[in-house]
Amino acid sequence: QVRPVESGGGSVQAGGSLRLSCAAPGDTWSRYCMGWFRQAPGKEREGVAALDISGGRAFYADSVKGRFTIFQGEAKDTLYLQMTSLKPEDSAMYYCAADPYRRCTKVASTGAPIIYEYWGQGTQVTVSS
Repeated sequence: QVRPVESGGGSVQAGGSLRLSCAAPGDTWSRYCMGWFRQAPGKEREGVAALDISGGRAFYADSVKGRFTIFQGEAKDTLYLQMTSLKPEDSAMYYCAADPYRRCTKVASTGAPIIYEYWGQGTQVTVSS
């Protein structure tokens, strides 16, 4: 079982950058899909980015392509989401999630939240204009 723990959220001005971290102690996730999702008040949870850890493929929502990068740290124990050129509409609670069945590769996208088995508690990102 994977227990994701997010960190790195905060408040920034539009155009700024943040790097979110997801530590996942527990079972190895080298064969998982790992994803970042976000949820703003009154809105549904949406996929932001996902990484097929063993295959190396990354998937991004259209709204963040070219601005966000998902990657695994060199020590292989942390997942990151580098966010640049942030916009007020990026403000949300961001969640790290683990899909042990690599279903993100089958849908060739971040996939819906339901395909992810394990979730962190989230970290808040607020972007002011």
